[in-house]
Amino acid sequence: MLVSDVRDDYEIIEGVKFMAPSADVWHNNVAGKLYLLIGMHVAINKLGLVFTDSMDVHFPDGNLFKPDFSFISAANSNIVIDNKHKTIHGVPDMVAEIFSRSTMKRDITIKKDIYERNGVREYWIIDPWREAIEVYLLRDGKYFLDDIYQNYSDAELSELTDEERAEIKMEVPVEVLDGFKVKIRNIFGWYFE
Repeated sequence: MLVSDVRDDYEIIEGVKFMAPSADVWHNNVAGKLYLLIGMHVAINKLGLVFTDSMDVHFPDGNLFKPDFSFISAANSNIVIDNKHKTIHGVPDMVAEIFSRSTMKRDITIKKDIYERNGVREYWIIDPWREAIEVYLLRDGKYFLDDIYQNYSDAELSELTDEERAEIKMEVPVEVLDGFKVKIRNIFGWYFE
């Protein structure tokens, strides 16, 4: 058996095993930016740990996911992190899923429901093609849509009125990090502003 024939890139959703597809360049760019931008803030301030999709998250209800991004706060450090097997057993404070063509339906339906049911406090659904982020926050055991954040090019911004530009939110707050904000352009762009 060749090494390339061995794949452990799968998720278990409600008892069904799904293979996790390889991510494209846009997906990887966004995941890397989240890891850098949020991860740096978390590390500098000793707030917890961040992970990319290389970690399996075993939820209490039996589901197994590989979130594209996850944050576990220092206060939530009772989660078991098994470095040898690259696994987390428990509920991260925040997760983000970045759309790919084959997984986006699950990201906005069943995975969202499972994250909600297990008590993930903040869930970001990221569309790299539209350059948009839907932020869901958990209140009384249910998700509500906090906002949809959209990246605008300079050309698009120049076509808007002053009033329309004033309505646009150029930063995405991370609720679980006391409102720490990330510039949306830095999430989707090739370079940081």
